[in-house]
Amino acid sequence: MIKDKNILKAVETYYSGKIKEYGVSAKGVDWNSETSQELRFDQLLKVVQSSNDFSLLDYGCGYGALLNYLKNKVSSFNYIGYDISEEMLLKANEQNAAKQEIKWVNSLNEQTCDYSIASGIFNVMVDQKEEIWKHYVEDILIDMNERSNKGFSFNMLTKYSDKEYMRDYLYYGDPAFYFDFCKTNFSKYVALLHDYPLYEFTIIVKKEG
Repeated sequence: MIKDKNILKAVETYYSGKIKEYGVSAKGVDWNSETSQELRFDQLLKVVQSSNDFSLLDYGCGYGALLNYLKNKVSSFNYIGYDISEEMLLKANEQNAAKQEIKWVNSLNEQTCDYSIASGIFNVMVDQKEEIWKHYVEDILIDMNERSNKGFSFNMLTKYSDKEYMRDYLYYGDPAFYFDFCKTNFSKYVALLHDYPLYEFTIIVKKEG
């Protein structure tokens, strides 16, 4: 479980403000465009080893953009969208009619899925010191690992971003550190993707080869 409730509250306030300001759009979840958002999804979904009939936890689901993207790619799957922002979940419910395979939650108990995916939830440090934020990120990765039966994936802004575009309030992770963290703590089967045209990287963790 996530230990720092103050950070959770700050994150909730930040993203609820974004969705209120920009509505259901890439900017509403603090991304630049729908095109880059879909490119991220393509990388993250490389963790999924089944073409159909799998379960997925969208960890920080926002308004459900990943769900909408999956619907055009996969015919049969079970989906849990988790977000701590009630505003985000309200928009998600408005966008996606309730179906048996879809569930929206703002807290997690003992739920597990085949796969968990986190897109963009580690980028904005909400006025936290970098070392504190780093511990927060590690707590979430531990939680994702425990909830994922077959694997999980996440992305993060990279420390190799062009200096002139970097911002003080954003967290730029060290891809080598997170590769090692996942390899050491979670699985022998870890991939680092840093070969697509965005200022970020994606980590794929599979429980089996």
